[in-house]
Amino acid sequence: MPAALHPSPSVSRTQLLWLALALSMGAAVSLGITRFAYALLLPPMRADLGWSYTLAGAMNTVNALGYLLGALATPLLLRRGPPGALMLVGAVLATLFMGLCGFFLEAAPLLLQRLLAGVASAFMFITGGLMAARLGALDAPRSGLLLGLYYGGTGWGISLSALLVPAVLQAAPQPHAWTWAWWALALACGAATALLVWPVRVLRRMDVVAAAAAPSTSAPASAAVVAGVAARVFKVRDFAPALAGYAMFGVGYIGYMTFVVALLRAQGVGGGAVTLFYALLGLAVVLSSRIWAGLLDRQRGGGALARLNALLGLATVLPALTSAWPVALASGLLFGGVFLSVVASTTALVRHNLPASQWAAGISAFTIVFAAGQIVGPTVVGWIADGPGGLARGLVFSAAALWLGALLAARQKPIGDAE
Repeated sequence: MPAALHPSPSVSRTQLLWLALALSMGAAVSLGITRFAYALLLPPMRADLGWSYTLAGAMNTVNALGYLLGALATPLLLRRGPPGALMLVGAVLATLFMGLCGFFLEAAPLLLQRLLAGVASAFMFITGGLMAARLGALDAPRSGLLLGLYYGGTGWGISLSALLVPAVLQAAPQPHAWTWAWWALALACGAATALLVWPVRVLRRMDVVAAAAAPSTSAPASAAVVAGVAARVFKVRDFAPALAGYAMFGVGYIGYMTFVVALLRAQGVGGGAVTLFYALLGLAVVLSSRIWAGLLDRQRGGGALARLNALLGLATVLPALTSAWPVALASGLLFGGVFLSVVASTTALVRHNLPASQWAAGISAFTIVFAAGQIVGPTVVGWIADGPGGLARGLVFSAAALWLGALLAARQKPIGDAE
């Protein structure tokens, strides 16, 4: 038990924080840039290429479909190699597919690139979450913070995109200035991938050391292994309420992240204000790792997921109710301060209730239902936005999905004694 409560003697708490921060570049690439930068590119691409909102939403729908395919493949790939190697492969592929998006004007090849980028993103995000959970196991009192730092890396990607994309759009030659933004984002992904090499190498060495020490430490713990959480296996029915609530989170949050910039533009918000809105949203994501760390550490059932879903629904509905700029800004700050902590809450739920050997199965299951929800969200919101009521009515649908997710998650109970 002491090993679960304190950092490894060879790894200081400061080094664990730096490892989590470096690992967060995986979240920055897989979600912050590869998925969410598209919200900034949607308005100029739609205006340039004459897209409907339904087609614009389909770009993120196929990205989510790719994410689902990647999530289904990840457990199989993890049986063949270590998570760090798969994470780096995913990072390289995501960088490649982001860059290729700048070479096409037709919808079909762009849809294909978004699909493939989604597959690569799943490889990165799942393996990164698994490695972040391992870091948390080395320092249980701060496991919520370490998980939050990893998932909060998405905010670095969002904020960087908010600053990078408008600058490139303004400086790039016309027509099709948005193509240059894809290439700039690909360069940013490449730089983040280079930073990932260090935490992957360190965690690989730690796994080697742990495997070498296992024969001498496993015997004294054998009784606890048989009687405690280490004997438990992941079963979908045990986590059904949380899985259902998380699927509705996928349906609801992605509509906001796909269309909120387009809504602000339609409401007459200027380019500088949109940049500020998205950059602050990303910064709030980063800070959320500290805000919700205690809640993630305390809640062993679905309480954290339920509360965060409910807050996210409030943030989503605000810009649909009024075009007042202070309300929109408050919406972005609240949304950014919550939505990646919803993701972290599911990893914390898995870590609290399952042994380390079952974390990959648990995280993958949550990722699969998350991806399935994301497939539905963008196209449905886009279809609603093409009708009467526009984007505002679409975000009302997203908020309703999130509140339904909160009700479902609240029914999740702890799976026995995880200590």
